[in-house]
Amino acid sequence: MSLRIATWNVNSVRARLPNVVEWLGSFAPDVVLLQEIKCQTDQFPSLEIEAAGYRAAVHGQKSYNGVAILSRLPMDTVVAGLPGDPSDEQARYIEATIAGIRVASLYLPNGNPAPGEKYDYKLAWMKRLIAHARGLLATDQPFVLAGDYNVCPTDDDVYDPANWQADALCRPESRAAFRELSHLGFTEAFRTLHPEKGRYTFWDYQAGAWQRDLGLRIDHLLLSPQAADRLIACDIDKGPRGKDKASDHTPIWIELS
Repeated sequence: MSLRIATWNVNSVRARLPNVVEWLGSFAPDVVLLQEIKCQTDQFPSLEIEAAGYRAAVHGQKSYNGVAILSRLPMDTVVAGLPGDPSDEQARYIEATIAGIRVASLYLPNGNPAPGEKYDYKLAWMKRLIAHARGLLATDQPFVLAGDYNVCPTDDDVYDPANWQADALCRPESRAAFRELSHLGFTEAFRTLHPEKGRYTFWDYQAGAWQRDLGLRIDHLLLSPQAADRLIACDIDKGPRGKDKASDHTPIWIELS
């Protein structure tokens, strides 16, 4: 049996609920990692998600951020929040074990304007993520660290590198932190199977970016060695981005044996 895991920044789960439910029915992933759900935990549309065949683990926040894990299979050992800073109240991280695989949904800070306080927070959050990931890798459990990283790893992942080089998503410090995380021993699923340029997961609402394919690749799935050994496929599903009232992100998914 294979396992299909997708990640999707839905940019408000309640505003996109018809699109989310339709996609769950048509694509039928086993596990979906959601980001930017923009609602408190008790306001998550659990009834509609359960009616679509999924149970949900939710780490919400009023109006901002928020992450969730949807699964057609049982979930256990759910942990909400990224360790390392007890004062951080932003809901950006949740993980659980499904079918023997540890999965995490993360919404990494955007960091703009950079330099500045928001960029400092982004880099500090990435340091905490690296420390946590190092511990997870030491367990030897198959692990998928996925979500909206708000990082374009290279110039191949942005439609106009020159104009984006000063943005927090493309700045050298952001890219260096992403490399440091990857080099702990993770496999970046999409780039491993798709070396081509110009494949994106995000298109801004402004200036016809979607229609002109002016995109960014900022949603990633990083696989531990034990998960990477089971990687069969990875691709971007652009269908949801073309819908009415679409999120500015589209799902990216992997299949594991």
